[in-house]
Amino acid sequence: MFFVTEALANNGLPQQGSEYATRFDSLYSFLIWVSIFFFAIVVVGMIVFAIKFRNRPGWKAKNIHGHTLLEIFWTAVPTVLLLAIFGWGWMLYRDLRAFPTDAMEIKVIGKQWLWQFQYDDGRTLTGEVYVPVGKPVKLTMTSDDVLHGFFIPDFRLKRDVVPGMHGSIWFEATQEGKHQVYCTAYCGTAHSGMLASLYVLNEKDWNDWKHGKKINVAPNELPLAFGGSAAPSAAPQGGALSLVDQGKKLSQTKGCVACHSDDGSARVGPSYKGLWGSQVELADGSKVKFDENYVTESLYEPNKRIVKGFQPTMPTFKGQVSSEDINALIAYFKSLK
Repeated sequence: MFFVTEALANNGLPQQGSEYATRFDSLYSFLIWVSIFFFAIVVVGMIVFAIKFRNRPGWKAKNIHGHTLLEIFWTAVPTVLLLAIFGWGWMLYRDLRAFPTDAMEIKVIGKQWLWQFQYDDGRTLTGEVYVPVGKPVKLTMTSDDVLHGFFIPDFRLKRDVVPGMHGSIWFEATQEGKHQVYCTAYCGTAHSGMLASLYVLNEKDWNDWKHGKKINVAPNELPLAFGGSAAPSAAPQGGALSLVDQGKKLSQTKGCVACHSDDGSARVGPSYKGLWGSQVELADGSKVKFDENYVTESLYEPNKRIVKGFQPTMPTFKGQVSSEDINALIAYFKSLK
């Protein structure tokens, strides 16, 4: 009964679990009521005209050759409404793409058929992810195999997860508890079971979870349709290496240090130091931003876009590094400021 009441209160939408969801629902409600208003005008007008101007004895139709004020009105009003809706939607999209500088970043990997989450401290979780309430969280996502769609209905957030590319979304959760994550792109036979649970924790529970303590989360959502834990587990106490340290170790074991330095000195290839987020000039004179997508492309297709002043001597690492490895290397490159 609670879920029915909640849905009706939100115009049939799930609960509002983030600040963005509240703003999104305001626009959605506006669209619904504008649609109802004009639907009523059209239908009522149609019924009135059908009755008043019906063919009947003693009635002769008159030709009408236009009405300037009426035509201006029905052109101007929809135009203003459409521009207002466009502006409103654009502001929502703009804010969704403006990532807070203090956001906590979590790496997300889509696989047939599960969601995997990597934290900066080196922990990796499958099928569940934990975030603090009231703090911005950035999700940087990629796929290991086919196209997936990362969707959190309670947050009104959805992002395609594309193989070989990295995309990001962010949110600030306002509703503690468990929220459902779905895959919205058909990705194979077990697509409907590609679920994950997102747990929003208060400050005390968040600190407890980070230190590996058992916590309890209020079940404020529908039960999982395809299994999954009903209560969150304690944080795994796996490897001691942070994601940055894992990336540094990989750069050594994969032989990257033979051609690239981390102190700014040039070798066979450019140094990683200070490169992250900068515009790198290429051999053909164009520029590219040194980000997740360029790193991934350079590992898989190293000779596609060569940095100016260097030769195309780097071998491909396709099939030799996983998405988890790439995320670790990216974290390492980011740390080299």
